[in-house]
Amino acid sequence: MPYEFLEDVATADIAFLAWGKDLQELFKAAGDATINTMIENLESIELKETRTFRLEDDELDLLLFNFLQEFVYYKDSELLLLRTQQIEFEEKDGKHHLTAITQGETLDRDRHEQRVDVKAVTLHRFQLEKTNDGWTAMVILDI
Repeated sequence: MPYEFLEDVATADIAFLAWGKDLQELFKAAGDATINTMIENLESIELKETRTFRLEDDELDLLLFNFLQEFVYYKDSELLLLRTQQIEFEEKDGKHHLTAITQGETLDRDRHEQRVDVKAVTLHRFQLEKTNDGWTAMVILDI
């Protein structure tokens, strides 16, 4: 599990630190951490439906922010729990572009043990950083 929940960072919210050897691995880990905040067992999510995210931003950290917001949006709008299957990045015209293929299924209260409801990704202490080992991100989710 390339992420960990941080107990002492946010009292009324949920914080996590995610990491990966490259941006693809980091974004996937952060997406899983966001869904894992809501659902106890990620493996209980069957890959029945596909959604593709196409996002762009001038800033790489805001691209991650918007990417994570997509998981919250689909949970709220369609009760859809998604997991990242593939991510591609491209830099063009000074912007960072992302295409992500996600799969998942509609929330099934009998099979998906719910934890907390994530309302939004926050910018409070939001951080994306390149390290010697790859990339890390710190995220606080509003619950």
